[in-house]
Amino acid sequence: MSHKPASRPSRAAKPVGGENLLFLTDAQLRQGVELMFFAYRDMIADADRLLADRGYGRAHHRCLHFVWRRPGLSVTELLEILRVTKQSLNRVLRQLVADDMIRSTVGDVDRRRRALVLTEEGEALARALSSAQNERMRRVFREAGPEAVQAFKSVLAGMIDDDKREAALALIEDRDA
Repeated sequence: MSHKPASRPSRAAKPVGGENLLFLTDAQLRQGVELMFFAYRDMIADADRLLADRGYGRAHHRCLHFVWRRPGLSVTELLEILRVTKQSLNRVLRQLVADDMIRSTVGDVDRRRRALVLTEEGEALARALSSAQNERMRRVFREAGPEAVQAFKSVLAGMIDDDKREAALALIEDRDA
């Protein structure tokens, strides 16, 4: 175990190279984009391994996640969240329904509305996928510290299209509190 001087901030908590972030060069912006690629690659890799065991991909993961977090979500609402074609969503949903991961029920008010909920097996898989990613986030957030975590969340929120940001932030509000 290496020891760092107490006054030195962790590498994760300071900008790459310690550059002044008010005047970003193209090279610094490229670094940020590339860091996003590598972070996403490694963040999703844990879930990819669990999905591959079942012959699923990332589209299955996204469906499972949002149906898990919002039981009763309609197909239309899921389409709006994922921003995918109806054809691609239907292909994934058909497989998840056939594999008894998701159940599609007729809506109480509007019988044309299909409400999506996870089965016990679907919820177990969604929890396993979430757990794998939460462990990575927990470790990194602890190392970075609260100010860096808040700055990270602010940067990610700022990357969401202006006209979609409010709706996206409303979707991620803590429903477990």
